Amino acid sequence: MASVRICVCGDEGTGKSSLIASLVKDVFIQNKIQPVLPPITIPPQLGTPDNVTTSIVDTSARPQDRTTLRKEIRKSNVILLVYSDHYSYERVALFWMPYFRSLGVNVPVVLCANKSDLTGNDNTPQVVEGEMLPVMAEFREIDSCIRASAREHRNVNEVFFLCQKAVTHPIAPLFDYKEGNLKPACVKALKRVFYLCDKDQDGYLDDQEMHDFQAKCFDKPLTPEDLDNIKQTVGKSAPKTTAEKGVDQAGFLQLNKIYAEKGRHETIWIILRKFRYTDSLSLEDGFLHPKFEVPEYSSAELSPAGYRFFVDLFLLFDKDNDGGLSDEELEALFAPTPGLPQSWEDSSFPLSTVRNEAGYVTLQGWLAQWSMTTFMEPKTTLEYLAYLGFEPPTPRESTTAALKVTKSRKRRKRPGRVERNVVLCYVVGAPSAGKSALLDAFLNRPFDPLYRPSIKPRRAVNSVELHGGKQCYLILEELGELEPAILENQAKLDACDLICYTYDSSDPDSFSHIVDLRRRYPQLDNLPAVYTALKADRDKATQRCEQQPDEYTTALMMSAPLHVSVTWNSISELFIALAEAATHPSTAFPRSEEPPPDRTSLYLALGATACAGLAAFMIWRRSTNAP
Repeated sequence: MASVRICVCGDEGTGKSSLIASLVKDVFIQNKIQPVLPPITIPPQLGTPDNVTTSIVDTSARPQDRTTLRKEIRKSNVILLVYSDHYSYERVALFWMPYFRSLGVNVPVVLCANKSDLTGNDNTPQVVEGEMLPVMAEFREIDSCIRASAREHRNVNEVFFLCQKAVTHPIAPLFDYKEGNLKPACVKALKRVFYLCDKDQDGYLDDQEMHDFQAKCFDKPLTPEDLDNIKQTVGKSAPKTTAEKGVDQAGFLQLNKIYAEKGRHETIWIILRKFRYTDSLSLEDGFLHPKFEVPEYSSAELSPAGYRFFVDLFLLFDKDNDGGLSDEELEALFAPTPGLPQSWEDSSFPLSTVRNEAGYVTLQGWLAQWSMTTFMEPKTTLEYLAYLGFEPPTPRESTTAALKVTKSRKRRKRPGRVERNVVLCYVVGAPSAGKSALLDAFLNRPFDPLYRPSIKPRRAVNSVELHGGKQCYLILEELGELEPAILENQAKLDACDLICYTYDSSDPDSFSHIVDLRRRYPQLDNLPAVYTALKADRDKATQRCEQQPDEYTTALMMSAPLHVSVTWNSISELFIALAEAATHPSTAFPRSEEPPPDRTSLYLALGATACAGLAAFMIWRRSTNAP
């Protein structure tokens, strides 16, 4: 917030104008000043909350000035309500607070008991609880109360500081005075802060973690005395905590509750804002959704920093070191987030990736799942990197440092490797061709003979080792009943790296589905493809089609269908072939004619011969021209 607008209200004679004049002149003005002072603006000053510009507007309580009063109240960020005696104190509850509510304003109110020099009260800035507690209990808009004296210039600066703080560090979102507790949204935010600061996830902030927390939030070291005081305070107010191990989550929440109770809620706001929370206790939109554009024909992948972050996260939460994340460990890992990403829920995670025999997500499956998420929806990955506490390598970078953009692969028919490590393959084919079983085999799951027709699209992702040892992540997507809609969607086809045409080699009517697809969607010719004959462990059937599969692919000048079965150990060779075709797309396109012969060697030989001849000629000329 760049500015704070304070509307000073109260009955006539309470000293509103004198308070403002005392602030501006730094002394009490003896002579009677004008009834209503003109608005004044105070530029940012050292020590003010967030160094904001402050506008102070004086008002009149006279009935004839009520229209102006209403207008100024509605324009304000905070109301300073001044009273000075028993009569004006009663008017606070009976008139002023109900009046503010009737206007529908939703801004904090700071109460100021002015002329405290006439009451004989001491210099204590805060009004005693017994004096204003009933009014504060009834009107939650009241942020704080303070005694002041314009005549003696006592607590005048503090009055307006509280007004600034009520706007820049509001108590209302943090603490419920009626219940005497931190509000649920505040508790949720502070739990996430604790989670991110508990680097070893042992449930305690040890001394080093407390020092790191202090340095991050307050930019200054935590002295041994301060640390001892914190532990003692937590120990007294939360006796069940174990101070020897450090400050646990309950103690951390209790410590912040004490800050709120003692009017030090700016401390809580400093913490929350360091962790990118807004005044509504939501994370900053620019933090959750930084600018990240993926050009056409390119894709997003995790960078080395991104992979390292997710590896460390997996190892940190695999508490039993069994190589898999159980449901409980996943729940603990996603505690500071809204839960699993919606796309994970839609794909029935963890069924979409690699799991161990106990059904727990392995490290390979964990990285594969995030690789797929980054490829399909990079903004989701960026959002969860923010929730989970990814720290970029340098302060100037954002969570986008965990991602990278691949080179464009628009010209896929050009020979060579496509520079990307995550590829998407659509698996299409007739119903019951074996597509679902193929995806199960890709995730190392046993064959299930029970046929279940696929309705919704389904994805499976796993890593594949290519020839030469390089690894990539292959996403297989079965399109289900949305197959026609997806194949006629050019944007969906542009995102795809490969089509895997599958048919049941034991069903004579299966291959005709592929022929029909390619006839109905000629745009599929612009995609590399691999033809696959599934269920090769059964008796081969002659296809009821114009051409048999081998003849059909030969006519396209493409490789013959690969005959595989999900019950064979060699099924892994199919996945390697798919990944190789996706990363070297020029090898998997249909061709209408034989490619021209490669005459590169001939051209090189002719070039070498010409160079040798030219060199011989130059030597001969030099020798003949010599004296």
